[in-house]
Amino acid sequence: MSGVWVFKNGVIRLVENPNQSGGVTHGRRNVLVYLPTGEVVSSYSSLEQILMSLGWERYFNGDPDLIQYHKRSSIDLISLPRDFSKFNSVYMYDIVIKNPNTFHVRDFH
Repeated sequence: MSGVWVFKNGVIRLVENPNQSGGVTHGRRNVLVYLPTGEVVSSYSSLEQILMSLGWERYFNGDPDLIQYHKRSSIDLISLPRDFSKFNSVYMYDIVIKNPNTFHVRDFH
């Protein structure tokens, strides 16, 4: 296992192959921003708090390798990798599409 330890906003995590992951391009990576507060989502615990405040609930009947959320008022399901270091732009845009005008994906230099 190799990579770079990143410490940001009080959270430390291992980023494996930082220049090859899906969220990193040419030294930049994408971040998910919660628009009402401008907060950059830096952990699943902060994302879960936001999603729950928007009416999303944990869904436990799916794949054990995923963290999943559903809304009772829709058929939508958000599926995320258990490992936050694998949380990339594909998952971020899925959240943006299912929560219009609430999240935005930005480049982080």
